[in-house]
Amino acid sequence: MRFILKSILTLTIVCFTIVSNAQLYQDKVKSESEKFTVLLRLIDLHYADSTDMHKLVETAIVEMLAKLDPHSVYISKDEVEKMNEPLKGSFDGIGISFNILQDTLMVIQTIPGGPSEKVGLAPGDRILYVNDTLIAGVGLTNQMVFEKLRGVRGTLVSLKIKRGNSKELLEFDIIRGEIPIYSLDASFMLDNSTGYIKLNRFSATTSDEFVSALVKLKAKAGFKNLILDLRGNGGGFLKEAYAISDHFLPINRMIVYTEGLKSYKKEYVAESAAEFENGKLIVLIDGGSASASEIVSGAVQDWDRGVIVGRRSFGKGLVQQPYPLTDGSMIRLTTAHYYTPSGRCIQKPYSDGIDEYQDDYMERLESGELFSKDKIEIADSVPYKTLINKRTVYGGGGIIPDVFVPMDTSSNYKYYNQLVRKSVVNQFIVSFVDKNRAELIKKYPQFESYKKSFEISNDMLNELWAEGVKKEIPKDSASIGFITDYAKRHMKAIIARDLWSASEYYEIISSNDEEILEALKVLNTPGRYEAILKGAEK
Repeated sequence: MRFILKSILTLTIVCFTIVSNAQLYQDKVKSESEKFTVLLRLIDLHYADSTDMHKLVETAIVEMLAKLDPHSVYISKDEVEKMNEPLKGSFDGIGISFNILQDTLMVIQTIPGGPSEKVGLAPGDRILYVNDTLIAGVGLTNQMVFEKLRGVRGTLVSLKIKRGNSKELLEFDIIRGEIPIYSLDASFMLDNSTGYIKLNRFSATTSDEFVSALVKLKAKAGFKNLILDLRGNGGGFLKEAYAISDHFLPINRMIVYTEGLKSYKKEYVAESAAEFENGKLIVLIDGGSASASEIVSGAVQDWDRGVIVGRRSFGKGLVQQPYPLTDGSMIRLTTAHYYTPSGRCIQKPYSDGIDEYQDDYMERLESGELFSKDKIEIADSVPYKTLINKRTVYGGGGIIPDVFVPMDTSSNYKYYNQLVRKSVVNQFIVSFVDKNRAELIKKYPQFESYKKSFEISNDMLNELWAEGVKKEIPKDSASIGFITDYAKRHMKAIIARDLWSASEYYEIISSNDEEILEALKVLNTPGRYEAILKGAEK
């Protein structure tokens, strides 16, 4: 009896302490908020000059969140919808991909099943008027196009377009509708046994897109291996990273867990039949792979389920929760850390401030890390062990790949990269496709025939160099011999994208992608894949 009374007393004291601490914290928050309210009133009543109270409050919120961590942010009312759009998986509009050629809006593709395709808008059409407003020759920008063509679904937009050499303008009335935003860029077979899937983000539709693509790959004769490309994928929804990881792991294996000072530990485990539980798996990562991408690659690495190839990932191990404010704005507040199955938090340090944090990529470049695995600085020196083969892995600054592939920054590419950055290459290809679309489609009705037979001619390259000169980019004859093959492949890939889709672009460009080639070596060299997973290859 005495023991029971003692236990009850102890429990009562603990509960009282928790309640008391909570009350003290609430009182402190109340006191500080009253202090801030008084300050605003004093400024409003007594400050010598006019003030924008709304802007003052927003500035205070931004600065306050910046003192917490790099990923707690304020989002204004106007920015909320734009921020959510890529992750929702859709937006409302007319359903075209476009380019601006000679200050004129040109249709590159119509989205299959979208409003524009349904009324007969076609690739190559020039949109000159939107709702009787001239938009050609007015200094057109991408933002202006979005503002004119996007809008609430069910609303009408009237277009006048020029098609081919016809002098007569065609009129279209288009009812805006829901347009999908795909998170899957590409899916195809790299060789007779290896499929490839590239994801650009983790949005609300990512898992469905991934499964659909994987099912099609599995139907291919000889399919055994998968390369999942998460390079440049900055993340997105945690639940989608969890869903993708679930397709690689047996039921009940932990994928990730989250925990914070004021949020209880929450574990996410594989709970459904995996679409690719067996078979060799490679995950490609680089410095642009963050958050959800690191959850997937961390789970794959910790369970020795596949081989990670590339360069160290970004290092974002913080979980944000959105909280709407009264005026329609929002804050995304860090509420927890996430941990890989072995217990690693891969968040890179941010104690030196946001500027230092954001300059991390340049530090990696200057330190030589992007060219040598030996130069990688491990922030958390405590080693962790993978859960099956007990290989050593580290946290505190991203996922370190099992197979390192150095970045190629050869100075010989500088000239061609200038042409790309100044949009010379893109505009040249847009013009070429515009002039030759009908002939190209007639000659290459299927992508396979285009991939096999079409080549960029030397005459086309000479025209490109000449266009560069017009944009004040001097011809670099010393580099041309070195970059010719790459330039031809890149230009061929862009044409394929404009004629078909992004998947065909990647199918062509992959033939000389260093990370993909290394991944194929890992898969196709007898015993190498298994040796890496056992820690026998360093």
